[in-house]
Amino acid sequence: MAIAPSVLILNGPNLNMLGIREPHIYGAETLEDIENACQEMAARLGLEVDFRQSNHEGELVSWIQESRGEHDAIILNAGAYTHTSIAIHDALSAVGLPVVEVHLSNIFRREPFRHHSYVSPVAKGVICGFGSQGYLLALQAAARLIDSPPPA
Repeated sequence: MAIAPSVLILNGPNLNMLGIREPHIYGAETLEDIENACQEMAARLGLEVDFRQSNHEGELVSWIQESRGEHDAIILNAGAYTHTSIAIHDALSAVGLPVVEVHLSNIFRREPFRHHSYVSPVAKGVICGFGSQGYLLALQAAARLIDSPPPA
């Protein structure tokens, strides 16, 4: 039996506070709600999902590094680290997996410091502004990226 492709979904700082933190910006759903929806979508797409959250930059970097050989793609909502972390950028670049960047809010309609992303230059694409639906769109994109790897 073939092993299903695996997608690592990483969530950065404060995303564990979804449903409590600024619901007018981030929505009322919790991170657990989003994980459950991702698990359901992944099953329909024939994917396995490893869903994680950390408030610690180094832990996110370690998980990214460990993903090589374990996962086929990464979906990343790096939270505030999107705008500050060269370390996360470097780790994503080093592992060479397709990356889909996700943000619940439209970062370009927010404060100017949120308009720059260190993740985007190493991501295949960015999905922002669609709330939790963005994760499901990212899973669909990851499935296509896994099925259509770039030419050697």
